[in-house]
Amino acid sequence: MTDLTAFIAGLPKAELHVHHVGSASPRIVAELAARHPDSRVPKDPETLAEFFTFRDFAHFIEIYIAVVELIRDAEDVRLLTYEVARDMARQNIRYAELTVTPHTSVLRGIPDQAFMEAIEDARTAAERDLGVVLRWIFDIPGELGLPAAEETARMAVDLRPEGLIGFGLGGPEIGWPRPQFKPYFDRAFAAGLHSVPHAGETTGPETVWDAIRELRAERVGHGTSAADDPELLAYLAERRVPLEVCPTSNVATKAVASLDEHPLRRMVEAGVLVTINSDDPPMFSTDLNAEYAIAARLLDLDEAGVAALARNAVAASFLDEAGKARLMGEIDAHLAAWRG
Repeated sequence: MTDLTAFIAGLPKAELHVHHVGSASPRIVAELAARHPDSRVPKDPETLAEFFTFRDFAHFIEIYIAVVELIRDAEDVRLLTYEVARDMARQNIRYAELTVTPHTSVLRGIPDQAFMEAIEDARTAAERDLGVVLRWIFDIPGELGLPAAEETARMAVDLRPEGLIGFGLGGPEIGWPRPQFKPYFDRAFAAGLHSVPHAGETTGPETVWDAIRELRAERVGHGTSAADDPELLAYLAERRVPLEVCPTSNVATKAVASLDEHPLRRMVEAGVLVTINSDDPPMFSTDLNAEYAIAARLLDLDEAGVAALARNAVAASFLDEAGKARLMGEIDAHLAAWRG
């Protein structure tokens, strides 16, 4: 894998399923924890790995919320956002649709407008300084219920920052059926935002169907259980509804028993447009380059196959056509130079 790993490291990439707070590196988490000494998050970066070892999905949510609680003012937001972009630049990620959950930060006391200004300041600085283009997907924290959905929709529609392109739904699926969030997705959709809910990660394929039928999903976050429903796989393939696949995350949260049992190959063999993503990379001790290497192993890909996966992400993105053509050209040029 040495040559393929080097190819992946230099490959220009887009990432479509990666969380804002969940992308905080141990260095940044430790820095934020030191700024807020009353937090239960470890201050020492070396102890964070043990802290980020999850028993199950519910425990992952508990730890994730503990990190969210470190984001207490607009400067925390700006610092985190810019540093996430810096880590992306190191991986040759050129474009990312970052899932942001503004409601949880606003609950911590950050004024909503200040939050918007902080992420926008970081976004423009990242593009200027690092060459990383960021766009936002505002995410309902499902575990906080319909009041959180109402507030997320309000901020997305009424305070819409320039970089906002999509509307999503995260958090636990069990106990929070997708259809109850339909009115909020309808409102966001009417405002021109794309629908990108999580579905079918810790529940069955019926949750993916609900996301498509009730929330008008244009892409599905995770969707791992779709592989258990041949009719659903055929629908996703025919309608070109992409799945945002995050292999390491699925194992870490116990949604999938092991990487070798991951349904990625079944999805691809069914003709589904799959994209490879890292979800909450430092929390899972991974990054996008590592996820591409895993996908290459699971799918028996060479450099051309890996480049095709990178093109999938660009095709499935909400980047404008000129931006897509530019990034596709960078991917093709990297492959041609490698072969040359």
